[in-house]
Amino acid sequence: MASNLAGGSPVGWLRTWLAGTGRDSARRLRTYLIIGVQAGLAAAIAWLIAHEVLGTEEPTFAPAAAVAVIAASLGNRAWRTVELILGVGLGIAAGDLLIALLGTGPWQTGLIVFLAVTGAAAVRGTGLLMTQAGATAVLVATLTPGNPDLELPRTINALIGSLVGLVVMLVLAPLNPLRTVRRVADTALDLFAHQMTVCAKSLTDRDARLAEAVLDQMRDSEPKLTQLTEVVTAADEVVRFSPLRWRRRRIVHAYRHGAKHMERAFRNSRTLVRRAGTALRDAEPVPPDLPAALEHYAAAVRLLHREFLAGQEPVQARERALQAVRHAGEACRQDIGFSGTIVVSQLRIVANELLRATGVRRDEARRLVRRAAAGY
Repeated sequence: MASNLAGGSPVGWLRTWLAGTGRDSARRLRTYLIIGVQAGLAAAIAWLIAHEVLGTEEPTFAPAAAVAVIAASLGNRAWRTVELILGVGLGIAAGDLLIALLGTGPWQTGLIVFLAVTGAAAVRGTGLLMTQAGATAVLVATLTPGNPDLELPRTINALIGSLVGLVVMLVLAPLNPLRTVRRVADTALDLFAHQMTVCAKSLTDRDARLAEAVLDQMRDSEPKLTQLTEVVTAADEVVRFSPLRWRRRRIVHAYRHGAKHMERAFRNSRTLVRRAGTALRDAEPVPPDLPAALEHYAAAVRLLHREFLAGQEPVQARERALQAVRHAGEACRQDIGFSGTIVVSQLRIVANELLRATGVRRDEARRLVRRAAAGY
């Protein structure tokens, strides 16, 4: 992997890129396949209820609402169901009012959609609320003349579809929260730890180009941490509301708390790697304790992931993070340059975030980092 970071021929780079893209696509398919299953099942059930039970001749809106609840976003679907229904109501209200006043036509349709979307924005609605309000207003404005009783069936169908989407998501086919989180976390956190290990190697070998390559890769891999946050949010919703997944609550809650701190640690680690490259380019002295600190930091990230998965208190991860701070403190007391000092400072910041990810309170994390930096 280190050689890939350092670069290679264009053909080799293309081959590596294609292989990496294929692996990423396969991982995403495995991660999100359950979403497709949920959406298909919810659409079918919503259509059957609207058409066979309620006798709706055109039950299009029920499956559409079910799919919107499931597929609009991974997380916070319960709130998105409320937004969906509010959007339908707002679109119908705008459409009915203006059709009664102005009639129908192209400019009337445009005005109806404008007022529905801006009304949703005025109440601080999200993109889903504004989109649903606008789409509903279009349908009301264009279909109502030929279907004067469309409004109530659409509202009922949207409600049915939304509720079916929630039932499918939480009861009939809930995702396996731990498996989904693990698939994403294995990639994101292992890559993060590897990048810190390679940065440590660049300091040991005094290879500025390798540090620059790590920084480039970290820019490219940031979406993986964002994806982890999205997946953990969805998993947390499942373990809170799905009786079938309640036993996974402790593990998923630990990831939910830790994910935001890991994202902050990752962003601060980019500054760390950037300054490490600067120190090497400026030929600053690099005490052996500095790359050792980064090795311990990388090990702490790996241990955190393992202890979370095992449902254990992340004691080992905390100790490794503090060990990284101790080594960084030793490096700072030796011959070290300006950029090296900033590397030490950033390492203390990321170690603090790592401790917070393990569940340590803010003040306690700061106290532990200060003691470790002083050599205690």
